[in-house]
Amino acid sequence: MAQLTIDDIDRQILAHLQSDGRMTNVELASKIGLTAPPCLRRVRSLEDAGVIQGYNARLDQAALGYGITIFAMVSLKSQAEADLQAFEKHIAELAEVRECHMLNGEIDFLLKIVARDLQSFQDFLTSKLTPAPNVSSVKTSLTIRRSKFQPGVPLEGEG
Repeated sequence: MAQLTIDDIDRQILAHLQSDGRMTNVELASKIGLTAPPCLRRVRSLEDAGVIQGYNARLDQAALGYGITIFAMVSLKSQAEADLQAFEKHIAELAEVRECHMLNGEIDFLLKIVARDLQSFQDFLTSKLTPAPNVSSVKTSLTIRRSKFQPGVPLEGEG
């Protein structure tokens, strides 16, 4: 990845694309006061540098039959690197796990899991998560509602 210095124009590009990744280059250029070719060069530079890692669609999980979201706090028996990697490899293969974060402190990993219903989550928990390599304990919390969802990172001028 190339090293890149991010200026105010790049921040504007990032803010607009973070808000609407389907925006055309012409629309983006117009919003930030550039012509299309230099705007596209900047976007490509941000992509090449790894600042923009990709584009995706935000899906409505409930509309697709995933009615619940669960956070699982997983403690492992060992924190040796090989054991951590074995657990992470196992988790990477589980489609229901949408995010996996290694933590510092009492809990080793925090997982965000989606399930169709409580029964399917229980099946997932007992057949795929608790038997995972090196798992000592799993504590779960079912979400009641999501009051904020802001993907990406805060950029100047965002409020």
